[in-house]
Amino acid sequence: MSYLLRTLTKKKEVDTIIRDTIDKVLVLRFGRAGDAVCLQLDDILAKTARDVSKFATVALVDVDSEDVQVYVKYFDITLIPSTIFFFNAHHMKMDSGTADHTKWVGAFHEKQDFIDVVEVRINISALS
Repeated sequence: MSYLLRTLTKKKEVDTIIRDTIDKVLVLRFGRAGDAVCLQLDDILAKTARDVSKFATVALVDVDSEDVQVYVKYFDITLIPSTIFFFNAHHMKMDSGTADHTKWVGAFHEKQDFIDVVEVRINISALS
């Protein structure tokens, strides 16, 4: 299902999507196309992308691409999949019940779980 979502393999592509996604939550899934948990998450993201398209943009970042390693290091992507949220080019912190408040680690189990997290990001950005 991940073929429905744009996959970013270059730093410039990541820079551009972060900079150009305005008034929407940007959801970047860092992972590998062949990883089973990433595939599960990608399936949920692909099925949900249309539902959230009015208020969110979803893209995949290939952690094995040499050209995006600056982001892999910057966001300390050690566990995959890891999902990072942005609003108007600003990285959004989150409380996902773990000590790491910079990203969501792991997959969402259902479409609604993902939609709920994105809606919370929207509400937080509206308060900012």
